[in-house]
Amino acid sequence: MDNNKVTVSVIKADIGGLCGHTLAPEELLDVCEGVLEEAVDELIIDYYVTRCGDDVDLIMTHKMGVDNEEIHKLAWNAFEEATKVAKELK
Repeated sequence: MDNNKVTVSVIKADIGGLCGHTLAPEELLDVCEGVLEEAVDELIIDYYVTRCGDDVDLIMTHKMGVDNEEIHKLAWNAFEEATKVAKELK
């Protein structure tokens, strides 16, 4: 792995949406942003959290290479935390 190359990873999940699968609530995006913010400078360079319909999309830049287990674990953790909030919102 060449640590000078920047990789862009885009990982998405449907973790809960408003009626009719129309929109992921802002609260879910906020939770994901919090998790990713903690990883800046340690694991990722930068990130952007967005949505497409009821999917939450994590866009992350890093130097860990394609299909990196740590990056996928970070995304999984963000989605798990957001799922807790989605359950609270029902």
